[in-house]
Amino acid sequence: MGEKFLNRVYGKMAPAETQALYDAWAATYEAEISENGYATPGRLAKAMAKHVSDTSRPLLDFGCGTGLSGLALQLAGFTTLDGMDPSAQMLNIAREKSTYRTLTEIDIADPSPVPKGAYDLITAIGVIGIGAAPASTIDMLLRALPRGGLLGLSLNDHALREKVYEAALCQWLDTGAARLLVKEYGPHLPAQNIKSNVYIIEKA
Repeated sequence: MGEKFLNRVYGKMAPAETQALYDAWAATYEAEISENGYATPGRLAKAMAKHVSDTSRPLLDFGCGTGLSGLALQLAGFTTLDGMDPSAQMLNIAREKSTYRTLTEIDIADPSPVPKGAYDLITAIGVIGIGAAPASTIDMLLRALPRGGLLGLSLNDHALREKVYEAALCQWLDTGAARLLVKEYGPHLPAQNIKSNVYIIEKA
């Protein structure tokens, strides 16, 4: 199938290196990730849908990549999806799926790429962790939500071993600025024996 990227992605890299890796991986990403049984998108999408009464409301799929997360969200009943990602090559593949209403390429140097209050439903599926988006992304996304808005995110085993990621979440939960609705540990990439937590958080 060509070059394998999965084992490389969990190394610590500068943001520009991470973006270059995902651009290079775009053409084979879905095949490689699917052969490892990528389960987190389906788990998180189902958990999110249980807490949303109107799944026609716009949902931002932050870090949408090639659109696998969008397909899972669509399968769970969400019908109005917008995607954002820093990888132009991944977005090109997502565009072919016709899953998203809009797709936006974001600048990794932009500290606040999501307009505040634009969405009351946001997901970051397989986005935050080592070799991907930093822990500060959690704070950025929660700040973008209005009160009562929901954030669905995942942290895999690699991220969970680095305390900084859950600590970023606890800064909101421990102060009462957000409320934890779901925290569920389960399969992420079963063929690699990697699991993940999925979280649904409501902004207070």
